[in-house]
Amino acid sequence: MPLNYHMPLYRPPSEAENLIIQVTLGCSFNRCSFCSMYRSKQYSQRPLEDVIEDIGRAARSAPDARRVFLADGDALSLSTEQLVAILDALHAVFPMLNRVSCYATPANLLGKGADELTLLKQRGLKLLYLGIESGSNLILKKITKGASQRGIAEAMQKASDAGLKVSATVILGLGGKSRWQEHIDGTIELLNRAPVTYFSMLQIYLEDEITAEFRDKFAEPFEFQEDHAILLEQQRLISGINPPRPVIFRSNHASNALALAGNLPRDRGKILAQLQAALAGQEPLRPWCLRGM
Repeated sequence: MPLNYHMPLYRPPSEAENLIIQVTLGCSFNRCSFCSMYRSKQYSQRPLEDVIEDIGRAARSAPDARRVFLADGDALSLSTEQLVAILDALHAVFPMLNRVSCYATPANLLGKGADELTLLKQRGLKLLYLGIESGSNLILKKITKGASQRGIAEAMQKASDAGLKVSATVILGLGGKSRWQEHIDGTIELLNRAPVTYFSMLQIYLEDEITAEFRDKFAEPFEFQEDHAILLEQQRLISGINPPRPVIFRSNHASNALALAGNLPRDRGKILAQLQAALAGQEPLRPWCLRGM
């Protein structure tokens, strides 16, 4: 019997073929001005018995599942005790399970002790998807992220110290035409001080219902960057990144004008050459009609 999800349901692109178990509904923060994903949901934690029941139902229909994504917006907001119970239940019924992942926020990473994160890693949590959006404190304030560059860096370091892989996401165009250099330079600074395993870029895409709110909270005129300027943002970012350890990089999300991939810093030259070709009009960009979140 298929699971009855509480819609809407979101997951990272890399989790498209994996089993999804909803352990929370909505997002515990839900105040980022650029994000409309969970505006229709009030945050709540699903009863543990309901989650365990879903796990059992999923095991009957997909007993060979190897990867599980815990939804919704930030499953790490659950108590460590609840998460351990969920992880143990998953491993009890999925003998081939080798990865459990979830979204996380800087706040709920910082809210857990180092020993708690280590325990979760030992129980099978492997990967955290963390939206850092920007490394600029000014931009983070303007988008009401509820986090600072320092806090995000501490959260990423804390996860890394526990052995958890972090997939960090940055949003291109988030500073608009007037603040793009601050946005990119702050992001370079953040990525150069804190370790991540994966790094990806999205391109800003605002749903109609939140555009006015985003502009209001930005607190100054905001003009969207055109594709050429977005490519320049990517060029500046890729040129400046010197991470503490090698990073797997992707910008293949449906919102992006140009799909890029490689390992940094090893493939920096190849990626920059592709960007230069796109800037010169020699590399096709994804049509607007095919873009979205």
